[in-house]
Amino acid sequence: MTLLELFFDLVYVVALALISRGMVVDLDWHSAAEALVLLAAIWWTWAITTLVTDMYDPERPEIKLLITAVMFGALLMTTAIPEAFGARGLIFAGTYVAIHLGRGLFLMPTVRHDPQTRRRAARIFIWFAVSAVPWIGGAFVSGDGRLALWVLALSIDYLGFRVAYPVPGLGAVPDEARSVTAEHLSERYQQFFIIALGDAILTIGTMFSLDHSETENVAAFTAAFYTTLLLWRIYVHKSGELLPLAIATSRQPSRFLHTAPYTHLLMVAGVVTTAAGFELLLHHPGGRTPPAWAAVILGGPALFLVGRALFEYEVFSRVSLSRPGGLLALLTAAPAVLFLPPWTAALAAMLVLAGVAIADARRSWGRPPEEPVPPH
Repeated sequence: MTLLELFFDLVYVVALALISRGMVVDLDWHSAAEALVLLAAIWWTWAITTLVTDMYDPERPEIKLLITAVMFGALLMTTAIPEAFGARGLIFAGTYVAIHLGRGLFLMPTVRHDPQTRRRAARIFIWFAVSAVPWIGGAFVSGDGRLALWVLALSIDYLGFRVAYPVPGLGAVPDEARSVTAEHLSERYQQFFIIALGDAILTIGTMFSLDHSETENVAAFTAAFYTTLLLWRIYVHKSGELLPLAIATSRQPSRFLHTAPYTHLLMVAGVVTTAAGFELLLHHPGGRTPPAWAAVILGGPALFLVGRALFEYEVFSRVSLSRPGGLLALLTAAPAVLFLPPWTAALAAMLVLAGVAIADARRSWGRPPEEPVPPH
């Protein structure tokens, strides 16, 4: 991991914070769907750029220039997030398209002496050119039309990656052209997850209010902090810790390339949603919990556990019972918290995550270190 890559990541600290805060401005299912679309778009600029720095030498001047240009574009997209479904939709979508098409236009002449690498860049460019149509088209409509077109565009982008960008006459990108560097790629995903947790910490530090009773304040603050700590602990133990080894020892290292962007997006989405719940909680810890609030406060940890279960399967070819058990516990708690203050909903989420973490610790206590067993 280079210092320039760490510098590049700073943009996403701001982006995640804006997305989590925007989710709760007018909290409903529509705003949640919009936030998810924005997160998926922002995530994809990071994920594809990370793969570029993994497949090419990040110390090359050309790649450094490319990273800097993408950073500029990602920051411009970030400034448009609050009004991406309003007046600044064209800036958000146009910059997203410019990042992905511009990267292809930059790389193809840069790698012109390597036919296989040039064809790989051409395939990816063509798929992003196709998705550019609904991206730009969506910027010229509003409301549900924009949301639908941008969901279509993201579906094309995510599907293209999953099926290795097949193009008539060129075929799909072969596995040997999708090789990954275990240490670098795993460090980058770990780094972004820490950035997502940083959004939660930022929310706790900036949204803590003293306008309510001392008991409610302390309960809300404590639940938010320990929930963040537990999200980190559950991620790290043991899948996050052993991800580099799992990639390095796999007979098909490129398999992680096919799945890691999706599993980590789910976990990051869970953390961002949890951070949005913290904002609601820390401003209004008392009173009864509205259904939408309960969906955010409990849904964030639930979404994280879904992604974490898939991540565990990537590394160990199994899913611990504590993952579906935690999901069931969160679902069971949902009806009860509707009659209780928001801080009790946050406390319930924290206790469920604590149970998952304790189950993880008990499973590995006194046993030899577990080795990764990637699925075939």
